[in-house]
Amino acid sequence: MSAIEPLGPALLDRLPASVQTPSYDRTLLAPGMAHLGVGAFHRCHQAEYTDDLISLRFDRWGIVGINIRPPSLADTLGRQGGLYTRLIRENSHIEARVIGSIVRVVDSQESAAPALGVLISPDIELVTMTVTEKGYCHVPSSGELDLGHPDIVHDLANPETPRSVPGLLVRALEQRRATHGRPLTLLSCDNIPANGVILGNVVRSFAEPRGNGLADWIAANVAFPSAMVDRIAPAVTQDDLDSVEQWFGYHDAAVAVGEPFRQWVIEEKFAGRMPRWDLVGATFVDDVTPFEHLKMRVLNGAQTTLATLGVLAGLEHTSDAIANPLLSDFIRRMLVEETVPTLMPVSGVLPLAYVEQSLARLKNTAIRHRNHQVATDGSQKIVQRLLNPIRDRLSQGQSIGLLSVPVAGWMAYLIQASGRFGRRWPVSDPYAGKVAAIADATGHDAQALVSAILAIDGIFDPGLAADTFRAAVTSALGDLLSDDPMAAVRHSLEQDEVARLKRSKQSAL
Repeated sequence: MSAIEPLGPALLDRLPASVQTPSYDRTLLAPGMAHLGVGAFHRCHQAEYTDDLISLRFDRWGIVGINIRPPSLADTLGRQGGLYTRLIRENSHIEARVIGSIVRVVDSQESAAPALGVLISPDIELVTMTVTEKGYCHVPSSGELDLGHPDIVHDLANPETPRSVPGLLVRALEQRRATHGRPLTLLSCDNIPANGVILGNVVRSFAEPRGNGLADWIAANVAFPSAMVDRIAPAVTQDDLDSVEQWFGYHDAAVAVGEPFRQWVIEEKFAGRMPRWDLVGATFVDDVTPFEHLKMRVLNGAQTTLATLGVLAGLEHTSDAIANPLLSDFIRRMLVEETVPTLMPVSGVLPLAYVEQSLARLKNTAIRHRNHQVATDGSQKIVQRLLNPIRDRLSQGQSIGLLSVPVAGWMAYLIQASGRFGRRWPVSDPYAGKVAAIADATGHDAQALVSAILAIDGIFDPGLAADTFRAAVTSALGDLLSDDPMAAVRHSLEQDEVARLKRSKQSAL
């Protein structure tokens, strides 16, 4: 029996007809952009849009993929010449396509030098990035650069050997200015509201202490457009890798798996040449904010809610959580009754239809999105997904009984990872240690736990610690830490029903 051949340029012409392959000559594709953070999402989203664009209108828009954090790319994409299989999965439907837009990959985990070598090249006119929320080294509650972040402290003291994304970008811009002065667009594709504004803030804040005119040069030559990105692309499993061998007969170490739906809304604010992604389904707009609110508060709000409550209910995947009748009823009611009224109007979008579309996407049983994965870095996500709509509701004197439950769910998720609560599961969150210390010192007193956690000003601004919010979260947390955590969900629905009946009686008078 012959060994299974690995994916690579030499294999392209011999792949099964059921696998779509690049329609252009990759040997002629030159790099024009770089991407920081080559993970499953980039391979399912920006790299695919770029592949579509190159297929439609061949141009110098090949991608150089850079990782400054694990994993290493050399043994996966590197060995495959940048090629990988993108699988689209919806329940029992599978569609395979080899993406060819990544022309080279660079590992820069040990030293910034390889990444800087790419970023300072005059051929690179655009840098996209998916470095996760915590990669921006910002304070979630304010959006400002976290000057106490260990990597920022290091990079300000050692600007030529940066470890952080802001430090790396500023060093690259400094070298571009010194060598050729060509402008650059830095396009964030992370799930952060006003991500271009956040990126611009942290880069300029890092550059200003240099005092050599660099901040002024950046203001004149660098653009930071905001963008909203959407496609559910879970972490790839060994089963995903094995399935390509079983279905299509070749080995691929860099498979990416996603759902059929995709969306990319980009602020039209570029420093130079821009890829015409709008020709292949992306949307260029003057203001991304309404699209961000819609997606982050509805789809992402639902994901965060289902993830932590799902873990507390003993459910492994988001699709398992939404298949639970109680959680399904809760999430729909929360979105329709409390989240939707906080949304800005979005041209051509009916909010209630968007809610139903989002919930249908989360039911896709082929997308094995683990609740623990979705819950990762929750402290970086809850501000835009839950706390901002709560703030809007409170300012209007409206109820927050449902939206408070997933905030308490995030707290309970981290609390139960502490030693005093038996370390029920490992968690990955920048504030996990702080919450664990609070839990270890406080024990099961829900009121004391909530008061201490709400005092974490990197997440909660002081205005949110008001009595209404504090009381709602405390009530839910008490239930979530009990032997029947789903009591919190039932009680919130019952209380909401009573409040709704009271409102309807008052309006009838």
